[in-house]
Amino acid sequence: MTPGRGQRAFVHYVLLPAVLLTVALLGGVRVAAGSRALLFVAPPLVTLVLAGLLMSLFVRGGLVRPGAWVRADQPLLSNASHILTLAALFAASAQAFNSVLPEQGLLHWLFCFFFLWTLWNNQFSSFDPARLLRSLAVLFGTAFALKHMLLAGMRPVEGGWMSRVAAALLEGASLGTLDVPAFAPATGYISFFTIALYVGGLMLLPPSPVPGEAQEVLRLDEPRARPRLPG
Repeated sequence: MTPGRGQRAFVHYVLLPAVLLTVALLGGVRVAAGSRALLFVAPPLVTLVLAGLLMSLFVRGGLVRPGAWVRADQPLLSNASHILTLAALFAASAQAFNSVLPEQGLLHWLFCFFFLWTLWNNQFSSFDPARLLRSLAVLFGTAFALKHMLLAGMRPVEGGWMSRVAAALLEGASLGTLDVPAFAPATGYISFFTIALYVGGLMLLPPSPVPGEAQEVLRLDEPRARPRLPG
């Protein structure tokens, strides 16, 4: 095996799955505000729907070509490894949403609607892999800033008198439906690391596990011109 192929094999079969599984583990981790105990929040059902829409967007944007990952002419072990990597990508996507979604209350559903509306509209837009990665980085970055910076700063327990006033106004405007649990600041750091690791994993994700296979699959799928008969 040449050094170049060995490095690609290490990235695709070792590093990428390790990154995705780490995101799937850290996406549900929270740190309790008082006891500093580690808590694990299971991903709600809506995150699975969001992850499904995101996987569809990966296929439409050319970030993943399923026909190049799972093929009948590949060894069974290779296909099984590729399927597990795609499953890890789905789990990591669900947990990335779980990391930036408020855990409960009206804000939880507002964030869910924001994600659903954005991902659904993007299903009908044209994307290339680079543009798709930039769009997802902005999407998750915005949600992270809203949850772990803006909303966390409005908690009256942790902020000053301005935070208390803002929290009271926000609570009054929502008729008391903004019930956001308080976590330790370490939760924000874990979420930031999780989102950064997830976007980095998407950058490592190849459209095809083997360079050139995606183009070969596309050429095989194209209709062949019929040979013209002489004279």
